[in-house]
Amino acid sequence: MRKTPPSRDVQRERREWQRESDRWTHERHVEKGYRIKWGYVGIAYLVEFMVIGASLWGAWLFAGVYSDGDSQAFYFMLLAPLVYAAVELCRVPLGILARTQRSYAIRAMAIIGIIFAAGVTTKSVSQLGEMMFHPRLMDAAKAKTALKDAQADRSTIDGRIAAADARVTQYTTELDQIEKRAAENASQLSALPPQRCERVSGTNSRGQRYSNLKCVTDPRTATLNASVAKAGSDRAGVTKALEEARKARSALDRGAADRKVADAEQTYRNSVNRSQLHSFTAMVYGVDPIDVTEAQVHAFLRIFVFVPALCAAFASTILALCAVSVRKTFMDEDDLGATVDPAATPYMLDSITDALRQEIGLSQPKPAREANAASGAVIPIDRPIDRRPTGQSALPASAGAGA
Repeated sequence: MRKTPPSRDVQRERREWQRESDRWTHERHVEKGYRIKWGYVGIAYLVEFMVIGASLWGAWLFAGVYSDGDSQAFYFMLLAPLVYAAVELCRVPLGILARTQRSYAIRAMAIIGIIFAAGVTTKSVSQLGEMMFHPRLMDAAKAKTALKDAQADRSTIDGRIAAADARVTQYTTELDQIEKRAAENASQLSALPPQRCERVSGTNSRGQRYSNLKCVTDPRTATLNASVAKAGSDRAGVTKALEEARKARSALDRGAADRKVADAEQTYRNSVNRSQLHSFTAMVYGVDPIDVTEAQVHAFLRIFVFVPALCAAFASTILALCAVSVRKTFMDEDDLGATVDPAATPYMLDSITDALRQEIGLSQPKPAREANAASGAVIPIDRPIDRRPTGQSALPASAGAGA
């Protein structure tokens, strides 16, 4: 708390300085013909910087995801967003120019520039909006693809089961035929006479005697042995194929296919429920979120992306336009905004008349004015002034009428 009271002179000087500053500012605004509310302009620039920062950050992330690790491609993808940011920065000054310029041609050019810059901002903000919905849409698309695959797998399960059963039956039949053929060959082989052996003796060309044991085998034995061996190898191959066919058939289960479809539907429903775009689309069209089509989702995506982008593109510009208040110039500005009561008009006219008479030396004493007023010699102030040259008297009313 101050111990000494403030100086009255200092306070008086401060008030006078503030009044003088306000008066100078007011006169300057009046002479320029407009006034700019810089607080609103600052908010408009703040919005612009936020849009530019978000656009550049989104472009940085977009380039990092889709450049595939190529540093040169990464920086190439950032060149256009930098130019877009520079164009977006021109919208607020263009909005101020559209209100402050007196030339209609310059105003038209400023409005065209605002539209162009708003188009660039719409592109940047719409890209950010699409990136916001992209992850959920991709999850929903993957879940829907898995659901379609499961449904297609279930729709073809009957055909694949029939084909697997046919293969099992075929291999079983072949195996039975091989077993039957092998059994016939074995029975024929067992029915053949046994090998006959007899001793053969004689004298060779040198005159030496010999005695050997000679065995004779039925010639059909070799053929039947080969048939039995082939049947064994065929049995092994068909047995292996039959096991594989039975294994494939056991994997084909209608219940498993139904459970797979149910799991895929649940996964897709969870992905759709996490997608805000699917939820809003289902709410608008009045259907279940899992039943919305791709066309409906993308139609609603255009609304959710481009409409906010247009609003963001013109919001700061509209604020900048509204920050400029057009004023009357110093030739026709009424600083006080005062109005004249019609009842006071005669008094004002009397004071003006007296001032004019005093100025031209026609002032009269008050008693004389009252006498003239009483006699009717005073000319009313609202009487038309005769502006004819000197020496031409006004014609009497009768003469004028006769003429």
